[in-house]
Amino acid sequence: MKLVLIPDKFKGSLSAESVCDAIAGGVRQSCPAAIFKRFAASDGGDGFLSAVRATREVATRTVATSDPLGREITAEYLYDGKSGEAFVEMALASGMVLLAESERDPLATSTRGTGRLIRAALDQGARTIYVGLGGSATTDAGMGIASEFGYEFRDSSGELLEPVGKNLERVARIIAPEQVLPEGSAVVAINDVSNPLWGEQGAAHVYAPQKGATPEAVARLDRGLRHLDRRVADELGISAGEEAGAGAAGGTAFGLQVFLGARFMGGTDFVFRLNGIRDYLKGETVDYLVTGEGRIDSQSLQGKLIQGVTDLGRRHGIPVIAVCGSCTADREALARAGLTAVIEAADPARSLEWNMANAYDLVQEAMAGYFRENPPSGS
Repeated sequence: MKLVLIPDKFKGSLSAESVCDAIAGGVRQSCPAAIFKRFAASDGGDGFLSAVRATREVATRTVATSDPLGREITAEYLYDGKSGEAFVEMALASGMVLLAESERDPLATSTRGTGRLIRAALDQGARTIYVGLGGSATTDAGMGIASEFGYEFRDSSGELLEPVGKNLERVARIIAPEQVLPEGSAVVAINDVSNPLWGEQGAAHVYAPQKGATPEAVARLDRGLRHLDRRVADELGISAGEEAGAGAAGGTAFGLQVFLGARFMGGTDFVFRLNGIRDYLKGETVDYLVTGEGRIDSQSLQGKLIQGVTDLGRRHGIPVIAVCGSCTADREALARAGLTAVIEAADPARSLEWNMANAYDLVQEAMAGYFRENPPSGS
């Protein structure tokens, strides 16, 4: 029996590599002769650089930058000198992981730190910058990044505004620099969400609450995002707020597009290109594709890794199994999407903290149990 493993991380408890180890260990308890092939994966969010490192020879560059609240930190990006490509993970400079829970407030946070990483890569000589979006603590529509490239955002009295969420609705004038990017360079925004910038499915309503926004703050941020979209259309001649994906990472995708001229690319598709899984499946006989993430919910089938893997399974006629800590998504919808089985590893009688601390053993036990109860033919 041959299994291809391509899970995401279990956020806060297991890296994707550790999830692979746990899956393999569990399957071998029931099917000792099982063979495994692993592929690095990311949907463009947390773990983006790890997925790139696993598939490319790249140099790691460390840069002095700032966190979402403007405090000085260091963060890294990856650089491929042969191709002139650089890879930036937004979460390393503008991510929620950099803030204590009590500090999370998308009205006060900025993407400036990510802008510094992109600028550093360009200064290094990179000509194409791939920016992995996700895990952000921000809802500033990329104003912070734009500020690092010379854009000025001013209010009705001409005062220069700090590029944070609370000032979105105060922008009266946008002053663009003469040149944004060096000639011949480009930015690509990597993400796997389809949300627009504003509205009920936009960046504020869908994602800001998990970043610490109160209902009042969500309403204020949504007004601000709508307002900025109008100002960009009036002053820069670009109307992009309603485009699918513009709302990614608190509107950072929108900002990268309208201020830096970025194009969008799906994160899962990008990583599949890097890791070569499509070519591998064309020439190999595989019994199962095994994927997963910490929690499978309604968003797991909205362009994310699991949907990408189910698409691969459907194309190649391979059953797809997903392992997770917990599943809140509709099981029938998951089956229609192409999942043969969803294996929940968490112990519902235990606390979240206990389950996260014991995630490795739980995943291993769950996989062993599944294949013990569902032995493959000929095993």
